[in-house]
Amino acid sequence: MDFELRVATPDDVDAIMQLETSTFATDAWSAESMSSELASEHTYYLFAFDSRTPEVLAGYGGLLAPEDSGEGDIQTLAVAPSARRQGLGRSLVTALLAEASARGAEEVFLEVRADNPTARALYDSLGFEQIAVRAKYYQPDGVDAQVMRVTL
Repeated sequence: MDFELRVATPDDVDAIMQLETSTFATDAWSAESMSSELASEHTYYLFAFDSRTPEVLAGYGGLLAPEDSGEGDIQTLAVAPSARRQGLGRSLVTALLAEASARGAEEVFLEVRADNPTARALYDSLGFEQIAVRAKYYQPDGVDAQVMRVTL
């Protein structure tokens, strides 16, 4: 597939929420939270799609990085099952890091579920390092979050 990225808008919330709830079945964000994220001046969300089907969401990612705050946080990232293992997650994270840098961030943080080795391997390969663990962070599953940071 040939993936492209564009800035997500509040009009994308329904498509994003379909992928959000199917990917994060027990701890998905609410539509209200996602709508708020998409509308904020301090966030940057990307909508990924196959160029042959631009209306179909293949993945998304979101960054919180207030201008000149010195840091950013990758809020969420999901790739549709049909688009996995094709480099889309890497493309999304790379684009989010570039935006964080453009906003003056010197470091970017994220949390990843301890039971998600695929995501962890991606972040490791992009230079993120684990700096902490938040015990039982993901509820209701009681799964730890590994807090990771990369210096830009």
